[in-house]
Amino acid sequence: MVEKTTNSDINIKSIPFTIAEPAAFGLFGLAIAAFVLGAADLGLTSSSKSLMIPWVLMFGATAQLIASVMDFKRKNIFGATVFGIYSMTMYAIAITLIITIFTDTAQIIHYAFGLIAILFFSIIATVASLMTNKVLFAILIAVDLAVISLIPHYLNGISPRPAGVFLMITSALSFYGAGAVLINTIASKTIIPLGKPLWKPK
Repeated sequence: MVEKTTNSDINIKSIPFTIAEPAAFGLFGLAIAAFVLGAADLGLTSSSKSLMIPWVLMFGATAQLIASVMDFKRKNIFGATVFGIYSMTMYAIAITLIITIFTDTAQIIHYAFGLIAILFFSIIATVASLMTNKVLFAILIAVDLAVISLIPHYLNGISPRPAGVFLMITSALSFYGAGAVLINTIASKTIIPLGKPLWKPK
């Protein structure tokens, strides 16, 4: 006689699914995109802005979006939110470039107001970064200053060179942070310091 089994008799063991630390991937994406944008603002590259679009889309936007999704799965609200919002910002920049390059749209003052809104978020994220580490805090400060420098450029036509400087600083700090996360994670110990949090709420 064959005994019948029911669903209650079957024990299904769940296999743990581990997601790797995505911060290095997202920070490398930010570093490369900021480097390309900063070089353009400093006048170091071709005047054709269309050449920036692939770098902004692939590294600044898509890489950070992937990191954001992974951080949501890891329940890291800081990384998920920051990478996600900056990813959407990069997508918006790329689409704005496409519209202005391939259409007769000349006026992009709305871009400045978009940056003002991003600045509000970035300031909040900067405050939150005080509870992470010193490198992330420094990156967000550099991003804040880059955005602040770009707003008058799009409102009043002021030179974008100051923004270019802050974007290059953002890139350098992001490369450092990404390298530190990658190397420290592989080594399973701190080799490249990121700095302790500046604020520990009690």
